[in-house]
Amino acid sequence: MKQVLLTDYAWPDPEVERSVIEGAGFSLAIGPAKASPQAAIVELARQNRPLAIMTCWAEVTAPAIEACPDLKIVQRIGVGLDNIDRAAAAARGAVVTNVPDYCVEEVSDHAVGMLLAWARGIVSFDREVKGGQWDAAGARLRRVRDLTVGIAGFGRIGRRTAAKMQPFGSRLLVYDKYPPSGGFPEGMTGVDAKRLLSESDVVVLHLPLTPETRNFIDARSLQRMKPGSLLINVSRGGLVDNDALLQALEKGPLGAAALDVVEGEPNPPRALIGNPKVIATPHIAFASTASVLELRRRSAEEVVRVLTGQKPHHPCPPP
Repeated sequence: MKQVLLTDYAWPDPEVERSVIEGAGFSLAIGPAKASPQAAIVELARQNRPLAIMTCWAEVTAPAIEACPDLKIVQRIGVGLDNIDRAAAAARGAVVTNVPDYCVEEVSDHAVGMLLAWARGIVSFDREVKGGQWDAAGARLRRVRDLTVGIAGFGRIGRRTAAKMQPFGSRLLVYDKYPPSGGFPEGMTGVDAKRLLSESDVVVLHLPLTPETRNFIDARSLQRMKPGSLLINVSRGGLVDNDALLQALEKGPLGAAALDVVEGEPNPPRALIGNPKVIATPHIAFASTASVLELRRRSAEEVVRVLTGQKPHHPCPPP
C-alpha cells in the first residue's frame, strides 16, 4: 500500500484527511496530534518511508526528507512554509505545496477586529468592568476614521485587510517589497518600511517569515513608531523581536500590541503576553469552522493530485 504520513494535526481527529487519502487508494499513517520533536518526525519518516508527508506544525527537516527515498510531496496544512526544509525537498525531487488562500477572510477579519478592540478600548474596559471598576470618565478612545493604518505585506490577506479598512475612512499606507506592477489601489499609498513605521498609528504585519523578514520589527524599527501606536501581528511570531517589543511597551514609544502569534509559542514569554498593554490570542486568526474544513480537505486533495500524476495547484519553489 502506498503510504502517506500525517505528522500532526490541530483538530479533534484526522478523519477528513483519512477519508480523502484512503478514498483514493492510499494508506494514511498518523503521528501524534501534538507536533513531535524533530527526531521523532525523522523516526516516523524512517518507519513509514512515505510517498507524501502532510504536516501541520511539525518540522519536516532535511533528515526526515532524506529518510523517504520515494518522497513526491510535502504538503503544509496551512500557509507558512517555515517548518519545511524546501531546499532538501527540492534536492529529493519532491514538490512542496500549501493552501495559501483558505483563511484570507478569517485572518483579515481578526486583524481588523484587533484594531477595533484597541481603538474602542473593548478589551481593556472589559477587564476593568469584570474587576469591579466602572470608570466611563477615564475613557481615552480613538476615532478610527482619524487613524493612519500601515499594512506591511500586500499579499492576499494584506489586500483584504486594506479593503476592509477602507469603509472606515482611515488613511492607508502599504509597504511591500514587490509592489503591484499597476500600482496600489485607489485610496492606498505605497511607502517604504521606514515611512510606514514612522507615520502609522497602527501597523499590521501581513508578511511571510523568511530569513530576510525575521525580526522585521526590532528595537530600531520600534523606535521609529509613533508614540502610543499599536502593533498588530497576525502572521508569524518570528517577525517581531520579543525583548525589543517588551521594552517598547514598557518605555515607549509603543502604546499597545495585539498578537495572535508570538515567537516561542505555544509557550511564549509570560512577561510579554501578560503585559496589560497586550491583547493576545492563541494563533487562531486562521480559524473558523469553514476555513479549517476547507484547509484539511484541500491539503489532502493536493496530496492525492500529486501522487496520481497530476500537477499541484499550489507548488512552492525552493528558497
